[in-house]
Amino acid sequence: MRVIDETGKQLGIMPLLEALRLSGDKNLDLIQVTEKVVPPVCRIGDFGKYLYQQQKKERKIKQVGGELKEIRIGFNISPHDLEIKAKSAEKFLKKGDKVKVAMPLRGREKALGNFAKEKMNQFLNFLETLIPIKVEKDLKRDLRGFTMIIFKK
Repeated sequence: MRVIDETGKQLGIMPLLEALRLSGDKNLDLIQVTEKVVPPVCRIGDFGKYLYQQQKKERKIKQVGGELKEIRIGFNISPHDLEIKAKSAEKFLKKGDKVKVAMPLRGREKALGNFAKEKMNQFLNFLETLIPIKVEKDLKRDLRGFTMIIFKK
């Protein structure tokens, strides 16, 4: 097997018993890094530290989806303000974050759901001209108003 020491220096190809003796002399573990190549690659090092580094890599991979940012659109928002909100959503999307678009409805605004949907669609149409988007969670009405989640294609 190919052996690498704790500093990253290659020690070359050696038998398993010799690699185990070498790691035992240094009070470290012999860790198999990959088995897909011939001969398999092993590293001399602390196994607990190796596991910690692997978990750290996995956490970083899971975070690739980005954070969930929220953009709130008012019921009586003007078209120009809608454009500004879309530009701020574009910044979030370019960073790789998901965007939750929310339109809270109060009082009598709840009775005018079609008008609110139209405003949300205007926002999405303007955002589509800036950056290609994909809807993760469709426009949904809940107790407080409308919400949807979008991300960059």
